[in-house]
Amino acid sequence: MSGLPKQGAGAGGDLGNEVEGYLLWQARVAEAERRAREFTGPMDWLTTAQREQIEQAYVADSLQRAKADLERIAARCVSLRAEYEQRYRELRRRCVGVVLAVCAGLTTLVTLLQVL
Repeated sequence: MSGLPKQGAGAGGDLGNEVEGYLLWQARVAEAERRAREFTGPMDWLTTAQREQIEQAYVADSLQRAKADLERIAARCVSLRAEYEQRYRELRRRCVGVVLAVCAGLTTLVTLLQVL
């Protein structure tokens, strides 16, 4: 996520995005830890050390998957942004072309009407 270009309304917008991202990630960590405890809960035969080791591996795996998902989503967002910017440029170019053609046509029509 740190490789993404910064966008927002100045430094305040960037700080807000950073805080929001931090809070969302902390929620993800807490959920992964909760799910790890739920996973090892029914395993009564585990020692405390074994339980902690499994929980740590579960949390690490969950967070690794979450990070990969977020990176994939961020890359898709960048890709979509580029697509939409390209489409906007094409639409703007077409609209300017139509406006210029209409203006040229009206100018020609007015000129012809004045000659007659």
